[in-house]
Amino acid sequence: MKFSDTFCSSPWIHMRIDNQGNYYFCRFADPVNERIHNIKDMDPATFFQHYMSDVRMQLLNGHSPVDCASCLLQDEHGKVSGRKKQLIKTGVMDQNFEKSLASSPWVPKFTESLNNNGYTDQLPVDWQIDLGNYCNSACVFCIPRFSSRIALEFKKLGFIDELPANSWCNDPVLLDKFVSVLENTPNLKYLHFLGGETLITPAFKTILQRLIAAGKTEATIGFTTNLTIWDDETIELLAQFHNVNVGLSIETLNNVNDYIRYPINTNKAKVLLDKWVEYSHRYGWLIQIRITPTILSILHITDLYDYALKNNTILEACNFIRDPDFMRPSVLPMEHRKHAIEKLQTWINANGQMPDSAIINTRNPDTIREFLSQDCQSYVNYLKNQPDESHLLPKLVEYIKKLEQNRNNTILDYLPEYENFLRSAGY
Repeated sequence: MKFSDTFCSSPWIHMRIDNQGNYYFCRFADPVNERIHNIKDMDPATFFQHYMSDVRMQLLNGHSPVDCASCLLQDEHGKVSGRKKQLIKTGVMDQNFEKSLASSPWVPKFTESLNNNGYTDQLPVDWQIDLGNYCNSACVFCIPRFSSRIALEFKKLGFIDELPANSWCNDPVLLDKFVSVLENTPNLKYLHFLGGETLITPAFKTILQRLIAAGKTEATIGFTTNLTIWDDETIELLAQFHNVNVGLSIETLNNVNDYIRYPINTNKAKVLLDKWVEYSHRYGWLIQIRITPTILSILHITDLYDYALKNNTILEACNFIRDPDFMRPSVLPMEHRKHAIEKLQTWINANGQMPDSAIINTRNPDTIREFLSQDCQSYVNYLKNQPDESHLLPKLVEYIKKLEQNRNNTILDYLPEYENFLRSAGY
């Protein structure tokens, strides 16, 4: 691969703290190696400046860290990868890589790291902050470390022996330690919060209140919510920040969403979806519909593309789902995969406008139609080109059968067109 295909500026501006307080070098990375550095025993600045040096050196030497496979997969299928989104934050453009890199104001920092074995004197100005797994939903593709509700269900069903440990942010000492870093970071740019469900997680409000008191309202606040909660107190806090990005998690407006994002009621979720769109117009907030296309939803995601286009709203997934592996759209048998391709391509033909070149800035309201077309096309490319993984169907069937015994539902009530191949796999 060329240097332009692997280089990423993210490790000079960004890091992540996960639900257990472990540090990672990127929100988009797929953690391959066990991370041993935790907020309990190391401050974030030390990890960022020193322990991310190896990642920076790999990138500067033209190599792609193994954890970066997710972004490379997105690049392969024409989806806007996290790598490209992070590059643009430092003035580096994918279409004009060499010239924009040479003129980037971050060149002195890249050079400093190159000459000092990857060290940087920067503090992260762009964060993903995972606040724990406290959640009122049990999405069918979710796992215990992201949902307390599904953790309880997994334990009941014997999938796990122990519940995940409490989140780091439940400890007031650790929370204070972390927020103090934010309060003392010059030019803090972006904080993205995940759960669990952020709107029911007490630490979310605490951090917002501390940032407001510290005068850090110039930072953009991003978070994702599952369209089951509305909290006026949190809305009032958010209104004090200059910019707010709201991710709205939903898979489709089809009633199969009730099954996938159990125990949600999709009609009620649609009411909150409309309300968030209304508030985005009122306050100038950026709304993004967040989907996680799986084998169970890929046939029905075009209704959300319609909604996004009608409301001039961004719709995207952060990546192609990797785990659980049996939930990937590539597990869909080829006959049904072709049907999904046809539906997506029909939407593009009827509503789309493919851009002349890849749109990296997904937040430009003037290119919504082009971006939606580009995003929809990435799923066409994925379904056409990803290897057949239908051999994983028995794993899918075994899993959903156990869930359904506990939930008293059946996928066939929502996707009757899947009956033949699910039956053939043991359903």
